[in-house]
Amino acid sequence: MKARLPKGFGGPTNQKDAMRQAQKMQEMFTQKQAELEEMEFTSSAGGGVVEVRMNGKKEILDLKIKPEIVDPDDIEMLSDTLVAAINDVIKQVEDTSNEEINKITGSFNIPGLF
Repeated sequence: MKARLPKGFGGPTNQKDAMRQAQKMQEMFTQKQAELEEMEFTSSAGGGVVEVRMNGKKEILDLKIKPEIVDPDDIEMLSDTLVAAINDVIKQVEDTSNEEINKITGSFNIPGLF
């Protein structure tokens, strides 16, 4: 006696449909990733004395430091301000990437995708 699955459950058409959907989703991910990599993000810290511009690949494109923040006797303040601006712009990139991917996946979590 053969076990039979209900019609439409696990049959070849569902596998083919699932594969098509997976391919379509992969194409959408690839396209969205390319778009995100081209986007630019900007953050400033210390009241605008430090500004960082980064792309979606998390590459720093520009770093501007106003002269008034450069104090040889207080390098720590400059370092802290740079760290704050860089961390903020990285968070912007990650948040935007996650939002865009969630639009594709419907918030379905796929670990390691981006």
